[in-house]
Amino acid sequence: MTAELVRGQNHPLPQARLEIRVSAGTPVVAGATLGDENGKVHGVEWVAHPGAPVLPGLEVSKQAAADHRLAVDLEAVPDAVHRVSVLLALPAADGRGPVRFGAVAAPFVAVTGLDGTEVASYTITGLEAESAVVALELYRRQGAWKVRAVGQGYAGGLAELLADQDLPQAHQLAGSIHEAVARGLARSVPAPPQRTADGDRSPQPAAPAPGPDHGATAPQGAPGPVPPASPYDPHGAAGPGPQSEYPGGPGAADPASQPSPAGSGGPIDYSHPRRQNAAPPPPPPTAPPAEPGQPARPVAGDATGWSMDERLYNQVWGMFEDLARTTAAYRSAVDFAESRMEKELDQVLSDPRSRIGGQGDAAREAARARHGQLVARAREAFDRDLAQLIAEADVVEPALPPAYARWDNPAWHAYRVPMEIPMALRLGDLHLPEADRIRIPMLVRLPLERGLWIDSGRSGSPGDTFADSHDMRRLALETAVAHAARLLAVYPAGEFTVHVIDPAGSGAQALAPLVQTGVLAAPPALGAAGTADVLARLTQRVDLVQMALRGGAADSLPPGLDTAQQLLVVNDFPHGFDDRAVNQLRYLADEGPAVGVHLMMVADREESAGYGPLLDPLWRSLLRLTPVADDHLADPWVGHAWTYEPPLVPPGSQVLQQVLTQVAAARRSWDR
Repeated sequence: MTAELVRGQNHPLPQARLEIRVSAGTPVVAGATLGDENGKVHGVEWVAHPGAPVLPGLEVSKQAAADHRLAVDLEAVPDAVHRVSVLLALPAADGRGPVRFGAVAAPFVAVTGLDGTEVASYTITGLEAESAVVALELYRRQGAWKVRAVGQGYAGGLAELLADQDLPQAHQLAGSIHEAVARGLARSVPAPPQRTADGDRSPQPAAPAPGPDHGATAPQGAPGPVPPASPYDPHGAAGPGPQSEYPGGPGAADPASQPSPAGSGGPIDYSHPRRQNAAPPPPPPTAPPAEPGQPARPVAGDATGWSMDERLYNQVWGMFEDLARTTAAYRSAVDFAESRMEKELDQVLSDPRSRIGGQGDAAREAARARHGQLVARAREAFDRDLAQLIAEADVVEPALPPAYARWDNPAWHAYRVPMEIPMALRLGDLHLPEADRIRIPMLVRLPLERGLWIDSGRSGSPGDTFADSHDMRRLALETAVAHAARLLAVYPAGEFTVHVIDPAGSGAQALAPLVQTGVLAAPPALGAAGTADVLARLTQRVDLVQMALRGGAADSLPPGLDTAQQLLVVNDFPHGFDDRAVNQLRYLADEGPAVGVHLMMVADREESAGYGPLLDPLWRSLLRLTPVADDHLADPWVGHAWTYEPPLVPPGSQVLQQVLTQVAAARRSWDR
């Protein structure tokens, strides 16, 4: 029976291998410290945190998330350790996220066995100004282990918490932990909105035990619905939950316009109001029912949503989540089988009587046979789930609208300039090595909540093995052009404007589709003077719109101001940028998205190393993409390393030219 603990209460632990599951109403950092008999932490090597997630007998998540799983093997912790303290902390505030636990839902912590059976749980109540808390304590008493509900909060955050455990380097370690969390932003994609109970997908794969990359999974036994974990929050780990800024999910509204400025000719659309009434039920399936005992036949658009656009969006994210979780379950089962076999073999070798001879050989063969059976059963379940997902992908991919479709999808042949902004945009595909047959569309919400960084540097991935630095820069700019073209294509005429800075003129060939079709606001800016002019105009635009919106006077903007969403494509950074231009670029990256100015950097970070840490916030604020396949992105539920594939135009295809020609013609008609 599960023990529901209150503060100070303890409970015996029946086994050594455990999971600690955390559910919070906002992304939190989870960690743990190892203490001696007096609870003292002797050094940073006794602390598990996102920057150093593995200690003997202990593993924590590598990212900030709303849900966590911590793996504990009490038999593997050092003999000098008598106390394992589980820590939770809010990430360093950036002005947009909660700064104290009193402003969010009470965190819920549960200790479970590897099979998911709950041993003890604790809801941490009574927190107010605290930003860090010791949630639980596993402690050794007379040779046995127990768990105690602690709930001790610290208004001074992680630094104060660690200092209270007598760690000399408390402040330095707290800073490095927050820095490790911040570094994760460069590999993040926005998480989907939370789905309501009506939108849940069935069946859900078994939840996995954590491995080296496992970060956030939905807890079992947590009271009430739990938002999806979000290291991919566009505002960063310290930002609000994934639902707060995203319209269009279950229970969310279509974007609404702000008042139009006089003489502007178009609306200002910088806010994301939410629909207040409940989401509708999913549409009835149109496919014939499945035969008894067979899985339901997949149908495109069978998720919850107000429109087919929203249903397909939610369905794609559901496929993403299902594949993440079923793969995690398979990896966890394989890890368990290998761990069990190693333990059984160690037992055989530790007994001199069975170490040699027929008895030892038989024991080893039996251990390997049990390992094979466990792996075979896990693979069978994984293949069954994978077959269902492949069948679903086969019906969903052809039904996707242009904004969600690959460039080789026939939907682009029937392309017409839209009248409304879609919910999201496809930025490429994601896949896992165990499931290479299925590609999940990588969708991000519109308008963009953060800028994009197309990394032209050498990442060491298999995709750039045979490409030199010149080829990588060319591929990166071609990828940026494809992204910019897709953004232009999915916005109504006159509601999206693209500017290009190419100081050295090195990208003329790759930029040709944008230049020749006439979709750019002006020719690419060249040299330091051209760079300064474009940055000054966009910086001024951000300032004007910010002042107007903060003052509640959107209709007081200058009549000639372009109220369309703006995209600035920067090639070959930092060539042509002086210190002033660099500061303006950082300003646009930080403040621009909130007022409709977005940044797309095509750059090799190493080439700007001379600026030192000055540009670290810039890179962290951007979503890093690559021009070649690379496994640098992770999902918001488990934390797998997903291989990202950019949305390249098929060789010889004229689809990009045809689409941009239609966009340019529609823009000319709108300008009249």
